[in-house]
Amino acid sequence: MDRIAPRFRRYEPLRHAGELMAGMVAGLDRKNCWTIAEHRGSDTPDGLQHLLARASWDADAVRDDLRDYVIDAFGNRSAILVVDETGDVKKGTATVGVQRQYSGTAGRIENSQVAVYLTYAAPRGHALIDRALYLPKSWTEDSDRCDDAAIPQENRGFATKPTLAVALIDRAVTAGIPAGWVAGDEVYGADPRLRAAVRAHRLGYVLAVAANRRVPTHAGPIRVDHLPALIPKHAWQQHSAGAGAHGPRLYSWAWFRLLPEDDTDTDRGVHHLLIRRNESTGEHAYLHCYSPRPVPLRTLVAVAGQRWRIEESFQAAKGLVGLDQHQVRRWRSWYRWTTLAMLAHAFLAVACAIERDTTPTPAGLITLTVNEFRRLFDALLLKTNHTLDTLLAWSRWRRQHQYRARQSHYRRRLNQ
Repeated sequence: MDRIAPRFRRYEPLRHAGELMAGMVAGLDRKNCWTIAEHRGSDTPDGLQHLLARASWDADAVRDDLRDYVIDAFGNRSAILVVDETGDVKKGTATVGVQRQYSGTAGRIENSQVAVYLTYAAPRGHALIDRALYLPKSWTEDSDRCDDAAIPQENRGFATKPTLAVALIDRAVTAGIPAGWVAGDEVYGADPRLRAAVRAHRLGYVLAVAANRRVPTHAGPIRVDHLPALIPKHAWQQHSAGAGAHGPRLYSWAWFRLLPEDDTDTDRGVHHLLIRRNESTGEHAYLHCYSPRPVPLRTLVAVAGQRWRIEESFQAAKGLVGLDQHQVRRWRSWYRWTTLAMLAHAFLAVACAIERDTTPTPAGLITLTVNEFRRLFDALLLKTNHTLDTLLAWSRWRRQHQYRARQSHYRRRLNQ
């Protein structure tokens, strides 16, 4: 709170931001302005709703504070910037960015809202540090819809997910964060402009590509799924992609040297196609790799294994602090809720890392996890004692609000 205090012009919104984040890290089943205000002992959710919709403060400046907070705790020159998108299933069509589109969270096409995120993954810990809401063409081509969601004019142009990812990476590099690599899935590995942008920053990358992609080799362009048949048995090496819940994630790996993608000064490093084989299923995965200078195979494998850190960040941010549970419709409110949720998650990740560093893990126990830290933090410091009067007052408030909403819906339906 001390870090972000200068971003607020008045004390009341800052206090409400603290209350909102305290509610986010609490053990509530659902986290929105109503439930958090009740949990924190407020009479109504008006203060929290004002914080998200109308109060004077800069969410992008708070995002910068969040990034600095994570770097101060986890900064490492070999860290990895992991980019990925996640979808939140939503009802209706008025919430900013919502349309029927593929959601990885649901695993199918759903009415959902999609955003691109950047995670900073380092040996000591990982956390989300930036975000960008994806606007489909059905939104960017509809000025009335953009007006209703109060989308700024400069943000109304259509941008693909890789384009948004480039903006997040550029912003991180411009801020001078220490990192050596970028990782991402097939959506980002397929985009040559993203790969060129990363090379221009003198960063390496390990980006997944689809099996039907062609890569430049000395024998000409070849589909990546044709290459495993050319690899002799002795060329496969077994390495762990990292520690999993059930033990090391062991795979067989092979790599092919590739030609540079272009002849510019930004493409003077080393290109490889990395192939991962699951020995249980025989399934192959393909990763386009680049490094400014030669590195051993185990280094590329280690970077590939860290790509899953962003999935862990999504799971923790949604499950622990309610990243996806916002009930807001407009552009500004989405960015404000998302930024504060990311900061709440970063607090849990950093505080848990400090506890692990200062208190050795007793024999017979696993290392303290972010989930367990949040449970203890909530139980020891965030419990709110309600009286019978406050509980009944909130019950009356909810029922009154729902009555007014029902009356409004009935009047609209009758008028139609």
